Amino acid sequence: MRSTLGTVEAQYPAHWEADVVLADGGTAHVRPIKPADADRLRAFYSRLSDESIYFRFFGPRPRLSDKEVAWFTTVDYADRVALIATIGTEMVAVIRYDRTGPGEAETAFLVEDAHQGRGVASVLLEHLAATARERGIERFVADVLPANMKMMGVLRQAGYTAESRFADGVVRMTLDLTPTDTSTEVTTAREHRAEARSIARLLAPGSVAVIGASREPGGVGHTVLRNLLAADFSGPVYPVHREVRAMAGVRAYPSVTAIDDQVDLAVVAVPAAGVVEVVKECAEKGVHGLVVVSSGFGETGTEGRERQDELARIARAYGLRVVGPNCLGIANTDPAVKLNATLAATVPGRGRVGFFSQSGALGTALLQRVAQRGMGISSFVSAGNRADVSGNDLLQYWEEDASTEVILLYLESLGNPRKFTRLARRLARSKPIVVVKSGGTPDSHSAEALGLPDSAISSLFSQAGLIRVDDLIQLFDVGQLLAYQPLPAGPRVGLVTNSDALGLLAADACVAAGLEPLPPVNLGAGAGAASFGAALADRLGSSSVDAVVVIYMPPIPGEDTEVAAELLRVSEGSAKPVLATFQGHLGMHPDLRVGAVPSRGSIPSYAAPEEAVRALAYVARYARWRAQPSLPPPELPDIDPHRARTLIHRILYPEATAAAPSAESVAPVAPPAESAAPTAAPTAAPTAAPTAAPTAVPTAAPTAVPTAVPTAASVAARSLFAEPGPSVEAAAADVAELLACYGLSVWPGEAVRSPDEAVAAAERLGWPVVLKVAGPEAARRAGTVRLGLAGPDSVRHAYAEFAGQFGEDVELAVQRMAPQPAVPTVVSVTDNPAFGPIVSFGLGEVTARLLLDQGFRLAPLAGEDAAGLVRSVRAAPLLFGEYGYPPVAVDALEDLLVRVGRLANDLPEVARLDLDQVLVGREGVIILGARATIRTPPGPRPDGGPRRLA
Repeated sequence: MRSTLGTVEAQYPAHWEADVVLADGGTAHVRPIKPADADRLRAFYSRLSDESIYFRFFGPRPRLSDKEVAWFTTVDYADRVALIATIGTEMVAVIRYDRTGPGEAETAFLVEDAHQGRGVASVLLEHLAATARERGIERFVADVLPANMKMMGVLRQAGYTAESRFADGVVRMTLDLTPTDTSTEVTTAREHRAEARSIARLLAPGSVAVIGASREPGGVGHTVLRNLLAADFSGPVYPVHREVRAMAGVRAYPSVTAIDDQVDLAVVAVPAAGVVEVVKECAEKGVHGLVVVSSGFGETGTEGRERQDELARIARAYGLRVVGPNCLGIANTDPAVKLNATLAATVPGRGRVGFFSQSGALGTALLQRVAQRGMGISSFVSAGNRADVSGNDLLQYWEEDASTEVILLYLESLGNPRKFTRLARRLARSKPIVVVKSGGTPDSHSAEALGLPDSAISSLFSQAGLIRVDDLIQLFDVGQLLAYQPLPAGPRVGLVTNSDALGLLAADACVAAGLEPLPPVNLGAGAGAASFGAALADRLGSSSVDAVVVIYMPPIPGEDTEVAAELLRVSEGSAKPVLATFQGHLGMHPDLRVGAVPSRGSIPSYAAPEEAVRALAYVARYARWRAQPSLPPPELPDIDPHRARTLIHRILYPEATAAAPSAESVAPVAPPAESAAPTAAPTAAPTAAPTAAPTAVPTAAPTAVPTAVPTAASVAARSLFAEPGPSVEAAAADVAELLACYGLSVWPGEAVRSPDEAVAAAERLGWPVVLKVAGPEAARRAGTVRLGLAGPDSVRHAYAEFAGQFGEDVELAVQRMAPQPAVPTVVSVTDNPAFGPIVSFGLGEVTARLLLDQGFRLAPLAGEDAAGLVRSVRAAPLLFGEYGYPPVAVDALEDLLVRVGRLANDLPEVARLDLDQVLVGREGVIILGARATIRTPPGPRPDGGPRRLA
């Protein structure tokens, strides 16, 4: 068959399948339709109301004929595409397009009445638009009845550029499918609301069933049941056991389906082999979510992993979210909920900290530490093996949760790293996120498994505003400061102490942590409440102080309560943070709390001054990041992405480019012989949402073929549909042209193969010149460059030296001598399979390379990202006029980084780009060498395309 991608087989595009979260927090499965769905389509159609059918077909149509069913379910996945949404085994919605001309297709969709208003139509439209762009379709056309205002609203609210006109009794709407800032924002906002709602249904259930509860003390089910009851959960609790009638004084049921009332949440504690059947029973009952504490899944090996994947697949197919398996459980301290669906008997009291732990076993110890410190939490989730619910979902929920002001994360891996950093960057603008990330396992998304050094993970976290700490002690040290004290406005620290030695230790710790301590105020060993109050007031009132650390370690206990009260009185309402080492107490000292349950203004205490200073340093760096304005990547009016994509297409498909014909016209699709064919008239949920009108199978299906100038969507489409192609090392001229498309130029040079060629090249380029060994490894070896060659004899002599050192077939290049002085740097881009395009930067000196002194940022880069990247390397002072180096044009370097980041973001085919070296001088930057690896991407970038669950 013919398609927009050339001659291909009509094969089922499995990569279009996706699990999605709907607007109400439930889930559905989206996939292309198949001929085997005929009976499923008939059953779906039989459940539609007359009104939905009328809006779809502009008249009554009680049933679909066999020919129409065959037409609707048999598509070519190119010119005719249909996607369906299923819940369980039933089809609940369908959307389709039929190509009507070059770059244009008619679209329509239909949602079952019982599922209208759940956001099914909008998510299907997102996915169909993505598939259409893959197939070279740029516009959707839909005819809508004038009374169907809701459907027109769905199309307009998608964020695409939309036009409408009224003719012949219908409104014809045209959607330009080119992604816009608005369409991206709409998709992101819908994803956010849906995922937040799905977690809210888990953490605030109206009722809970414990499936697998038993009378055996110490059993998993028995423990969860006891903890739920002990926490005084606000709703009914239903033990489920096949045999017993009651447990812990509560009536038990033989199955979840036997429970008379609604069940919102089910905690599953049955053996792993029986979990799938329990999921199906819960789906039949209408349960919203599951917490699977059972083990025996991915942590046990291949067989367990397959069982875990089946669990996630079936649960999502039936509309349920899953926490776990092999998890500790979930908790919500809201007085209106009081949920402790965990295996931990100790759950901290009410607080303002949301806590996520990937480890179930570690979760119990972590909760105990939080309780011991007196911090309190708002909610807690232990995700275990993360078959479904992950830290990303919790970030979406906590962004909306008014009772959560600080977020603590313990991570062993990153499920979708790019989405994680996107969500974290947005959320960290309003709520600080503190994360401990362990090394993970070789098969997890650890730094090693992601193909990145751990320093790169830290750099990317820093870009997103995350506070990454080294261990669990620091996690809680930083968390308690953020939870109860304001952010510092700067790095200047006032120290109030009754011990000269401890004051000096604190001052040294400040310097080591990058803070600026004032001379400590030593009150002496016998200082009492009045002295501490006066000194604290003085420091808080000073314009030279941004934060105060109070050290109270009397040799003999005395006015402890009075000192604490005075510290609280003086610091009340202060905009500057106050933290203490109060008698070596760790956590929220009872005398330093505001209220019985710690609230804002409570003063956190640390076991040693160094620990207090270290926590303050983390928070000060976060405050500095948060104070920077969040700006989008700058507009670059002098770039030409279209020309760049054409060049990429030429590099990857030289034969197709040379022989590409112009686009063919597409014959209109004729109506079926057996009935009049109404114009496709999509209608909106909840009123109606139609499928495409029946149209006849054309005798021929000519479609547009690739042209020599592809669009961004068609290039991406080809890469998605095709098998990953081999990598191509782009020619130097092509790399230079590619960079020129983004306003960057490569310093002229020529490859040479003989001394005579070298001299001739030098004459053309202009004296003096540089002769250097070409190739990507040359910069890593000493003695591969000869500078300042001013005449033919010096060029010939240098050439002979290289030939003797590296062999007669050595590849050499001649360049004109660049202006001096300048600082050599290296800029690279790597398209990481998990994070997408990453820009790295470092100095070009051998020492900097050996020490791996590099910074990393996700593309595209805003101006603040480029500035942070330059300053993130340890050798950055050399760019700012320190250590005898002259100051250079850092602004020009930052502009280059922004442009490289934009190139990498626009062109997924660029697997790697190396600018080595980039000389940064007083007047600007010079790119001495550039290499690029181009390849057909194996699929969509992480966190790209329409919303879907991992």
